[in-house]
Amino acid sequence: MDHTSTVPEGVDVTAPHSARVWNHWLGGKDNYPVDRTLGDQILAIHPKIAVDARAGRAFLGRAVTHLVREEGVRRFLDIGTGLPTQQNTHEIAQASAPDSRVVYVDNDPMVLAHARALLDGTPEGATEFVDADLRDTGRILAEVEALLGLDRPIGVSIIGTLGHVPTLEEAREIVHAYMDALPSGSLLMVADAVLPERGSAMEALDEWNKEAALAYRGHTREGFASYFAGLDLLDPGVVPCPSWRPDPLDLGTAPDTDMYAAVARKP
Repeated sequence: MDHTSTVPEGVDVTAPHSARVWNHWLGGKDNYPVDRTLGDQILAIHPKIAVDARAGRAFLGRAVTHLVREEGVRRFLDIGTGLPTQQNTHEIAQASAPDSRVVYVDNDPMVLAHARALLDGTPEGATEFVDADLRDTGRILAEVEALLGLDRPIGVSIIGTLGHVPTLEEAREIVHAYMDALPSGSLLMVADAVLPERGSAMEALDEWNKEAALAYRGHTREGFASYFAGLDLLDPGVVPCPSWRPDPLDLGTAPDTDMYAAVARKP
């Protein structure tokens, strides 16, 4: 996407944006030179960032599949959707249960411009897109009640998004606001960065925060685990993404990554 004629309305191509840089790391094409420039700078400092991006995406696939097949979940809320790529939440869920219903939430103009790619689901199921900031919990929960209902458990996914909330305290309050409002038996799926105190990961984070339109912060393992306070963690608990119920063929081949993940159930 190098031509201004392809720029959707409201999209700023003068500053790199996280959804588009993330798309670049995943090998997508929905990004611009400014995004690729920063993305490549980060890769030069910390090549593992591309592994992190792929690990978070793969975790989403395994977690949603588990919720559908083993937990019987048929309703999903995907917060901080990002740009459509292969194996989006509705595709994963509806592959196992065609009647699955998914609500996507994002407020990025680029994501909104591509939202129709997220609405092409099965005839038996449904997919909807809500243009909103994840902090607007009241409005989003009202949409969830209207579109999904609150009479059955809902699977909530928040992948690579909570680090953009300025403080852990605020991010934790947001997560708890969603889970407090959802029915018992609802499940929370989160993946985000747990970074060492020093090294190339922190250098890359500093570079990101100097250039990107939306700052990011890493987590300690304890901080990441605090998102699940009051919930019942599913085995194996809080672990690097590739270690969360890996596919049998991937056993023993898990890549080194700073992306951690967990799934927990509301009692």
